Amino acid sequence: MAEESILTDDFLRELMNVGEVDILVGVRTYNDEKTIGQVVQALRSGLLQFFPRQRAVIINADGGSRDATQDLVRAASISDLHHVANLQTLRTLHCISTQYPGGQASGNAFYSILAAADLLHPSMIAVISGHSTQIEPEWMARLLQPICRDNFDLVSPVYRRHKFDGLLVRNLVYPMGHALYSQFVKEPRPSEFALSGALATHFLGLDIWSQEAGRTGAGMLLPIAAITGGFKPAQIFLGSRERVQHSESGLVPAMRQTVGTLFWSMEKNFPVWSGAASLPPIPTIGGEPQITLEPLRINRKRLFEMFRTGVAELEPVLQSILRPSTLSELQRLAAIPEEQFRFEDNLWARAVYEFAVAYHKAVINRDHIIQALAPLYRGKTFTFLIENRDSSAEKVESNVERLCLTFERLKPYLLELWDGVK
Repeated sequence: MAEESILTDDFLRELMNVGEVDILVGVRTYNDEKTIGQVVQALRSGLLQFFPRQRAVIINADGGSRDATQDLVRAASISDLHHVANLQTLRTLHCISTQYPGGQASGNAFYSILAAADLLHPSMIAVISGHSTQIEPEWMARLLQPICRDNFDLVSPVYRRHKFDGLLVRNLVYPMGHALYSQFVKEPRPSEFALSGALATHFLGLDIWSQEAGRTGAGMLLPIAAITGGFKPAQIFLGSRERVQHSESGLVPAMRQTVGTLFWSMEKNFPVWSGAASLPPIPTIGGEPQITLEPLRINRKRLFEMFRTGVAELEPVLQSILRPSTLSELQRLAAIPEEQFRFEDNLWARAVYEFAVAYHKAVINRDHIIQALAPLYRGKTFTFLIENRDSSAEKVESNVERLCLTFERLKPYLLELWDGVK
């Protein structure tokens, strides 16, 4: 995406009026009039309370809202905070709203924010979703202080989540990402995060923005770029995260944006992950991620049936992706009665690696490869739900770490397949 298509004349004039800043807060929105007022209020309060001497700007990157989102952002003013006690600021706090082309794509919003940062030269950048309803003013301190105080380059959030929330990340994205790069973030596609000016410049300069992976998976690519670029990542505990109910139809789009992006990134980063040295765990500040155990209804039987049906109906596709021995094991598994079904970690990791290699070699249309992985993921999710039905929070985390170790142990298998013949 050309930078000039993002930085319109009106937007450029507003940025020039702002001048250089210390902090830039980007707010991504699309039809968020019900929540954007609360979000901007919390951001302003946090900036004025915790960073009163820093020059700051809030930039709203809007994906073409048809409601009053942008008007509400532009109407925000410091006078809105008259009720906040003991706030004294030595700087003007600017608030700008702009629309970017291309619809709701989060990568386009992020690119708009980074392009503005390239002109304003902030040392710290925070990116927040316009529908982050649980945002508090303290988030500004939590996200930005590790950058200005401890010289971290990326601050990614961790949350208090239900033990059956974020299953795609727990069962695939995090274990594989950790195996590839020796460290990985718990929330690889966050709604809110912060980065240093140096990492922002590096990320803006990558050749990703005109490609589908950049438009839909920029949030996933950022922690990968930080790790592979030698930057310093950290995680910050932000409290509870509202559970988002995903429809069954939303699984494949979610897999495109996460798993597809991870697979896509492997080609460019092969020299790094193929010989990745052992790295220390990414530090978590302010508490470890927490798991809640309240009851939650999930249709496990439907997951099992969709796995079994998918393996049968997609056999010709799976034959082009998987090794014969792996496909044979999956077919045997699909014939097992539900009460005896267990998708073991070893088979799951091998299958995922074979899918990654098939994606790399483009043995069939790459999007079809991602779609074909969905029923296998449902089978693994079924096993995760069964194994952890009565598990404590500690046991759930232990099972996730066990899966990580399996992916790490089988990494030589991935390398063997990468440039070999299936």
